[in-house]
Amino acid sequence: MNWIVKNFLRGLVIVVPVAVTIWVIVRAFNAVDRLVGFKYPGIGFVVIVGGTLLVGVLASNFIGRRFVALTHAIFNRAPLVRIIYASIKDLLEAFVGDQKRFDRPVAVSINDGVMTLGFMTQDDLSFLAMPERVAVYLPFSYSMSGTVVIVQSSRVTPLAADSASVMALIVSGGVSRASV
Repeated sequence: MNWIVKNFLRGLVIVVPVAVTIWVIVRAFNAVDRLVGFKYPGIGFVVIVGGTLLVGVLASNFIGRRFVALTHAIFNRAPLVRIIYASIKDLLEAFVGDQKRFDRPVAVSINDGVMTLGFMTQDDLSFLAMPERVAVYLPFSYSMSGTVVIVQSSRVTPLAADSASVMALIVSGGVSRASV
């Protein structure tokens, strides 16, 4: 009986991540296909990826850069739109933009012997009248959210580690040893 339980659990550890990954990918493809209105599976996804690539290529020339700058200016002036647009743009640029913001992993000392991991996002808060404090983003485990904490700069220790590995460790709840 012990042999059956042990092997069943081992199989579960292999099958569940594969099945959930496939399920999420299929759901994403179907959602994109419904959004675009194509009835053949995967075509909508290809169209969206191709269209996004085309926009990126066009934005890299002179006319495209001017159009992007104009769009950026318009969206930054509209009262409600500005909040949504700026938040999404900043979040995307933090992960995949030219100036990645989660590239400085740190350990923050909470109290004697207790530390948490995060990413330095602002190393000078003088503009908030907090000259010796820094902003650190602390991602939550098993989530795409997190929180920003303001701490004394003396409580922050830079880590000599890859950002992706630190993020994987945090998001996995400390069980991942992913080295990207």
